[in-house]
Amino acid sequence: MLTWSERQTGGGAGETVPRAVVIGEVAQAHDGSLGAAHAFIDAIATAGGDAVKFQTHIAEAESTPAEPWRIRFSYQDATRYDYWKRMQFTEEQWLGLKHHADERGLLFLSSPFSIEAMELLQRIGVTAWKVASGELSNLAMLERMAATGLPVLISSGLSPLAEIDRAVTLCISRGVTPTVMQCTSAYPCPPEKVGLNMIPLFRARYRCPVGLSDHSGTIYPGLAAAALGIDVLEVHVTLSAEMFGPDVSASVTTSGLRELVRGVRFIETMRMHPVEKDALAEQMEPLRALFTKSVACRIDLPRGTILRREHLTVKKPGTGIPPARLDDLPGLRLCRTVRADELLSENDLERV
Repeated sequence: MLTWSERQTGGGAGETVPRAVVIGEVAQAHDGSLGAAHAFIDAIATAGGDAVKFQTHIAEAESTPAEPWRIRFSYQDATRYDYWKRMQFTEEQWLGLKHHADERGLLFLSSPFSIEAMELLQRIGVTAWKVASGELSNLAMLERMAATGLPVLISSGLSPLAEIDRAVTLCISRGVTPTVMQCTSAYPCPPEKVGLNMIPLFRARYRCPVGLSDHSGTIYPGLAAAALGIDVLEVHVTLSAEMFGPDVSASVTTSGLRELVRGVRFIETMRMHPVEKDALAEQMEPLRALFTKSVACRIDLPRGTILRREHLTVKKPGTGIPPARLDDLPGLRLCRTVRADELLSENDLERV
């Protein structure tokens, strides 16, 4: 099974090409169905994702019956607390999901929402810690995460810079370099709130890996972020835009995820291969002859003709005198008879 760092360098023996780790975020899209959770693992792996991410909720440890709904979407749960209860999997079930992810070559991640959930995930074996936006101020849990030595991914969706500063400082003080992810906790997130400008700001401010946790429900922010050179990209995933759940409008379909991964890899390849224009033009020389033009005669002209501008035109292919020299030729004499549409060469001309 590949490690987090191996995923970031292409995963092959001796490969060191930086690549973004693309995370398919399931969150609560499984709606409490273990079978659906397993289906998401297969779908994300087939789409070319690098990691699958869930959320681990233990209702008694993180919530109270007084917790309000973000969106009242459930027809079967009287309270948000009841919803979290229904979303829970047993430790054995979590272990099964982790093994399934391993089998499909995916990194296994899940955001814990309590110390108890973190301890469960530590026993299961996550590849890295993903700190949800609402947990960034939970320094006790962040401290315990950093103490494990695993990579820490920080979502910044609800936090001012001072709070992000504190979390980054804590991680670094424990010997862990975090990945700071631009995130806006809006579902779906409109384009004017995606905040791509924060990605280079985070990289310069913290001198650490950076990423985007996107809730737009489209592939566009992820592609734009890849062009900036991110290290991690996380998107919510749904099996269908017609599924039930609070995050469907903020999710890409698995076919959208496949296209997103292809686009990210395409962009990374472009960024890793800067072009030297003159060298590229030399490589294009065979095509240049096909697509460019040369100076040709408009009409039949006998040997000895003194060329005038109206005698000349430019036509394909580009194997003769280049069009840039068209205005240099009037006043020269033909050394041979030339037919209409015949390309001129330097040997056909002489000065008077």
